[in-house]
Amino acid sequence: MVNTAHDTARPTPAASPWSAVGVSAFDELVYQAILHQPDADAAGWALLTGTSPARVRASCDRLLALGFLQPPDSMGGLRAVDPRVAIRALIRRRETESELLAATAEEMATAYEAGLLREEPSRLVEVVSGEGANAARLEELYAHAEHEVCVFDTPPYLAPRTPQLDLQADLLSRGIVYRTVYAATALEDPDVLSHAWKMVELGELARVLPSVPVKLLVVDGRRAMLPLTATPAGGYCAAVVRHSAVTEALQKLFDLAWQQAAPLGRPAEDAELSEGERALTRLLAAGMKDEAVARHLGVSLRTLRRRVSDLQERLGAASRFQLGARAAQRGWL
Repeated sequence: MVNTAHDTARPTPAASPWSAVGVSAFDELVYQAILHQPDADAAGWALLTGTSPARVRASCDRLLALGFLQPPDSMGGLRAVDPRVAIRALIRRRETESELLAATAEEMATAYEAGLLREEPSRLVEVVSGEGANAARLEELYAHAEHEVCVFDTPPYLAPRTPQLDLQADLLSRGIVYRTVYAATALEDPDVLSHAWKMVELGELARVLPSVPVKLLVVDGRRAMLPLTATPAGGYCAAVVRHSAVTEALQKLFDLAWQQAAPLGRPAEDAELSEGERALTRLLAAGMKDEAVARHLGVSLRTLRRRVSDLQERLGAASRFQLGARAAQRGWL
């Protein structure tokens, strides 16, 4: 007996691009017929497509609803819409529907996650151990950011900052808002200060506090990452927290600190300031102690305090607080 299985096999036809916008193969065929013979009617188009006029009329109703045909008017019967106009309009409509579906998926995901947490609360927190695993989890969180990333930046630093700089730069290039509150003690490290200014130049919104409560990363107010243990000797361990009352509380903690923090940024170019004075205003705005500022500038404490006093006198400031406020008014900060 001859095996004829291969004789009856048929290749799977390639999907028509029209199906992506909800147009069936038959409706496409009818539309093509209308384009070729615009002056015909359902009977004429039925002859072209080899089907019945009733089936063609049903197809025309669908094409009319999709915007491919114009309804009859005083000038005659159904007329085709320019395909370029009709298809683009349908694509835009489908994109809007897809966006609405994606938004619905987010709402349903919230309910899904809440249900999982009620069923098994241990899903709320994932413990990640080891520098490599933490770096991978951080990269994943950054990759899924959609709107905003908020960070508390404070020592100790157990890993090189270059990879994180690349991740942050990628976020900013995608239009993600990136806000960081730096601990003033962190900015005493020249490498950290240089990193902070680079990020500000790229678009990071940065502020400074004398100290922050904990290292923290909050993504879109829905995911958070914070260290559990971190020692130079090793044993780096962090917690990744899923969307819950905990992440909402951490976001509120960040927002409160943000409101209380002072802006960090490079001062605008000003003919009244020398390069040294511009550097001094930046460091003072970062909230550094005199010893740290003097070390950054490579001057003695006496010289530093004399320079600060000179700036206060030029601006008529009775205190460093007034100096900062008036420097900000002049666009120096």
